[in-house]
Amino acid sequence: MQNATGNNIGGGNDTALLEAEVRSAVEQGHDVQEMVRKLTLHTISARSLDIESLRQIASAVLNGARAGAQKEMHQSAAQNEITRERLKQAVSGLDAALAQFAEASKLALEEAAGRAQSFSSEDLARARTDLESLEAMFLETLQSSTSGAKDVAGEILYDLAAHARTYGSAVGAQLKETLAVITHQLGAAGRLQVVTGLHLAQATSDLLRKITAGVLIGLADRIKPGHTQSKED
Repeated sequence: MQNATGNNIGGGNDTALLEAEVRSAVEQGHDVQEMVRKLTLHTISARSLDIESLRQIASAVLNGARAGAQKEMHQSAAQNEITRERLKQAVSGLDAALAQFAEASKLALEEAAGRAQSFSSEDLARARTDLESLEAMFLETLQSSTSGAKDVAGEILYDLAAHARTYGSAVGAQLKETLAVITHQLGAAGRLQVVTGLHLAQATSDLLRKITAGVLIGLADRIKPGHTQSKED
């Protein structure tokens, strides 16, 4: 998903900061999942979004999480288990943020439809293409973060990637709903007034910025995704 300019806000600076903040969150170990979710969502909301931008954000989160875990490894079996849980929470936080992004896209679509308006068919088709690859991007980035699983942190991330592939992800569950709404709007696009000059990625980013700024607190609570990987957790 990309806005009219297609430019990323912040470029590499925001991902470097995100990586450092996630590393600190994992090292400190306090409410890691929620910290990572908020940090990720803040970076997403500040950018002009496409799938490559989201991949950069996901990579920064996972690199930061792995770096934060490295410091605590090899101290004891008990400490390794604590670090495993922190890495799991970091991955869940990233998953939740991507799911919340997908939910915000759905809400932006529904808001336009409520005004008897629609985004252009071209914009909706482009957004659908990017969103259709969002879960695969998350899983591929998680898999690549293992770097061959040559250390304990890599092995843990490898296990988490395998678990997500088998049992699904929060973002995958949410995408089913969002893509259904996009498909419906594509069918209705000819009957609704097209929103000229507005793109779904831009509308989603605007909505997320309001949420992260606390302007839409009730909505933020509504679209905070729950944990979906319950079969083994």
